[in-house]
Parts: sequence; C-alpha cells; structure tokens
Amino acid sequence: MRIGGFQKLSLLDYPGKLSAIVFTIGCNFRCPFCYVPHLVLPEVIKKSGEVPVNYVLSYLEKRRNLIDAVVITGGEPTIHNDLPVFIRKLKSMGFLVALETNGSNFGMLRQLIDDKLIDYVEIDIKAPLTFEKYNRAVGNVLTPKIFENVKSSVNLLLKSSIDYEFRTTLVKELHTKDDILEICRSIRGARRYYLQNLKRTGFFVGGKELTSFNEEEIMEILNEGRKIVNVIYRE
Repeated sequence: MRIGGFQKLSLLDYPGKLSAIVFTIGCNFRCPFCYVPHLVLPEVIKKSGEVPVNYVLSYLEKRRNLIDAVVITGGEPTIHNDLPVFIRKLKSMGFLVALETNGSNFGMLRQLIDDKLIDYVEIDIKAPLTFEKYNRAVGNVLTPKIFENVKSSVNLLLKSSIDYEFRTTLVKELHTKDDILEICRSIRGARRYYLQNLKRTGFFVGGKELTSFNEEEIMEILNEGRKIVNVIYRE
C-alpha cells in the first residue's frame, strides 16, 4: 500500500478518540474540489514523497497505549488491494480503525465490515444520486458499475450496525440547495450527515476557481434538511 502522508495525532477525525491519520496515494475519482492533488494526480504524486509503510507501523506499535484509533483516508484507500492486510496489522495492535471512502469499491467495503476490520466508516456523497450529477461532481470519470457500487455502499451503511457518517462538501458550481435536500431524502434515517463548506486552497484537482456557500445559504439548507435527516454542519 502506498502512503503519501501520516498525521501522528488528531483530536477530531475519529469521534471521541485520539487518532493518527494515514493518507493513501491514488484515487479513481477526479473531484474538481479536491484539495489534495499530491495524493490524486499522477503528475503531482511523482513530485511528492512517500511514507514507508513499515515506518507508520513501527511508530504506531510504540504508541499503541497512547493512541486509540487510526483513520485511513486518501486519495481513495480501497483502490489498494492490500488495504485489508494493512488493517489487520493495525487491529492486531489493538487500534480502532476508521475508513474514509468514496464508496466506489462496494465489495471491499462489505468484506471489511463483515470481517470486523473497521469500526467506523465515513462516505463522501459527492452529489445527488443520479448518474449525470454524480459524474460531474467526480470529474466525469464515473462508470455505471462504479455508480452502482457507490449506491450499494450507501445502502449498506444505512442497513448496517457499524457506526458511520455521510458527508458532502458544499460547492456552488456543483450543488444547489435542492441538490443537498435531494441527498437528505436519499439517506433518510441516516445516523448523521455532515455538511462541510468548500475549503479555499491554492490548487484544486480540477484546476479551476470554485465558490463556497455563504452562511445564510448554509443555514437555509440546515433548517430544511433537518426536517428530513440528522444534518450537522462541520466548520
């Protein structure tokens, strides 16, 4: 597995736990609002260094009594076939494991849950669950099979006993209020649905300037969305 970053301590990324964060390299989506091109775009990845897997495991082994959990994000972790092997090593050290994913590898996600290798799942819902809107939000790389995988992953969490969250990044060029409310209706009954505003960075994967929502627009979405599902705004 290729690791492009390692954050040794976080108080925010695993609910209620001290965690470390592992950032995997590579992604099968090209979301124009993604702000980690060094983990996504091959031409940028080449210029960035990698973190040896053994270094990460050695560091965590020495701090297994100080850290509660490991969050695996990306990029997209499930494009790595050896992800389950890596997670088994983390579980053998006693860590809780959270997986952040775009839901495109339904088979791996289901297997990780069935094998009790992960304890918390975070799925980014990029847009309303219609092919055209979703394809636009992921950089026009969507296929019918991957789209079905995404929908299956969402439905899996809605029916699963595993703890989870859904989330969407608000981008004016991709979303309207009605789009977000449509997502709310599609995940009615979800434990929690986080909205986060677009982060302003110097370089998005899509290479274009994008626009965040203003406070009034966010409050309007929250007020209407909360009538449908448990919507939470994350600063």
